[in-house]
Amino acid sequence: MRTLDLRSDTVTRPTDAMREAIAKAEVGDDVYGEDPTVNALQARAAALLGKEAALFVPSGSMGNQASLRTLTRPGDVVLAGEHAHILRYEGGAPSALWGVHVKTIGDGGLFDADDVRRAIGPDDAHVAPTTVLTVENTHNFAGGRVFALDALREAANAARDCGLGLHLDGARLFNAVVATGVSASDWAAPFDSVTFCLSKGLGAPVGSVVCGDAARIRAVHRARKLLGGAMRQAGLLAAAGLHALDHHVERLADDHANARRLADGLTALGIRVDPAPETNMVMFEVDSAAAFARGLAARSVLINPIAPGRFRAVTHLDVTAEDIEDLLGRVGEIVREIRS
Repeated sequence: MRTLDLRSDTVTRPTDAMREAIAKAEVGDDVYGEDPTVNALQARAAALLGKEAALFVPSGSMGNQASLRTLTRPGDVVLAGEHAHILRYEGGAPSALWGVHVKTIGDGGLFDADDVRRAIGPDDAHVAPTTVLTVENTHNFAGGRVFALDALREAANAARDCGLGLHLDGARLFNAVVATGVSASDWAAPFDSVTFCLSKGLGAPVGSVVCGDAARIRAVHRARKLLGGAMRQAGLLAAAGLHALDHHVERLADDHANARRLADGLTALGIRVDPAPETNMVMFEVDSAAAFARGLAARSVLINPIAPGRFRAVTHLDVTAEDIEDLLGRVGEIVREIRS
């Protein structure tokens, strides 16, 4: 029985065409700024997001943390949506690395301008200063939810009015682009720094990019060095990223369609799906979670539990429409087995 892996869109494997691009990549020493393929990826990313410059980094977490380093001082407060990746999944890095606090606002990863204003403390020597607003779009723990553009702009404007810096954790930014038709540059426009991942829905094996103005990216470059993220002949990896930007953006619509089909099928089986998928994630709940997990394992299905009784399935490059039907058949067996 073929394994169906829907734990994350990070489990994708390079396509044959991507492997060919990697094999043919022209490389140099990126620490000296001499890798032509890295330089091409950085220029392409900056242009796509409407920014002056960009920097290739090994991971999205490093991109986020290098960006925060340029926007904060020890003791500062960073605002983020509920269950933000920078707080939940980056190993406590904001406090461990830069001595900053993360304060969550809003609900389900979303917030509005009033939430931003209410969260900022008074200008008082006894109160930690709030200096940065971060947005995660799409939001991982909220099930790939898209932060609506108008609401994002209003929240960003409120932050600017209050003197805050702005960072966009756009790990799955291109999922938002494809789901809404809003360009990456429009999503990125309000922010000082923006990250996006090449190794999630875009299907590259490694890497993320940080974009911003030239001065910001020079500072991010310094932070990357502090974090040990300088790479040498990294053009092999950058070539995969360029291939992904050329060939794997529009196809994200297939992942979104597969997620909707999966959600509909699970609902038809009596499984609670909430919320309805906006992009490539399906969040669902089952009553007999342990039995359900055993059933998945017995049928070679990999889906992550993210809370008691709650699961997250992620569609991606290596999951076809036929795989979704196969998966629904296996889950149907589990449901009938549990009910009997």
